Amino acid sequence: MTYLVLSIVCSVAVSILLKISKKHEISINQAVAVNYPVAAISAFVLFRPNLGNNFNVLLSEWQILLPLGILLPSVFIIMGECVNRAGIAKSDAAQRLSLFLPIIAAFLIFGEILSAGKISAVILAIISLSALVYKPKSKISGTGAVWTLLGVWLGYGIIDILFKQLSKNVAMTATNLCAVFILAAILLFTYLIIRGTQWTARSILGGIILGCLNFGNIYFYFRAHQAYNNNPTLIFAAMNLGVISLGTITGTVFFKEKINIINIMGIILAITAIVCLFHTM
Repeated sequence: MTYLVLSIVCSVAVSILLKISKKHEISINQAVAVNYPVAAISAFVLFRPNLGNNFNVLLSEWQILLPLGILLPSVFIIMGECVNRAGIAKSDAAQRLSLFLPIIAAFLIFGEILSAGKISAVILAIISLSALVYKPKSKISGTGAVWTLLGVWLGYGIIDILFKQLSKNVAMTATNLCAVFILAAILLFTYLIIRGTQWTARSILGGIILGCLNFGNIYFYFRAHQAYNNNPTLIFAAMNLGVISLGTITGTVFFKEKINIINIMGIILAITAIVCLFHTM
């Protein structure tokens, strides 16, 4: 259980760092760029993958690795904007609700049979997402919160689908993870260099911290699955419920985030949808 708690804490801590980045003059673009080489180095140290011996296999999976290399930093940046515009509670909930997109993909693309329970959970998820992005009309103009929430939901959903496709080769999991981190770093650094980015020490330090937290989330999640390898459903459900709950508490208590009654209902429906989903598995 310790690994799971640490993974949840790291996940919410990422959102907190993104939330305070503007206040502390940390460039999200720069921090996200630095985050990936830090995560890649951490993966190398802990997993010891052999990229050289598996290079041909990596080349054969470029159709998945390249989109992931582009989407990971892009969605991370959108997440940063979302946290600042919509708050930690709704951003984390939108990210966790993205797990329903792979379920829909499994039915539409991979031919999996979708049960009545899963259909109900998906419907609840869609309703809860609508409630999460709701804002009174007087507050919608110029915020962009709705679009960033939808971007987080859609972006992380597509990433999850690609990772699920990539994870079919279990023996290559660590190697693929490192390759994606490296590719994301190369693409984002190239983009920032072309734009003539003026790097700052605060942003680089923020990126190092972000990379440690990001990798910690992945590593402890991985170890939690190893510890409870006979009950993956428990880990899936607890992770999503834990992040939504802790994200809501953190945003409300520490950052005084304002959420209306419909947003609160959206968070409750999100938790209900996740519970319904894992009771059908």
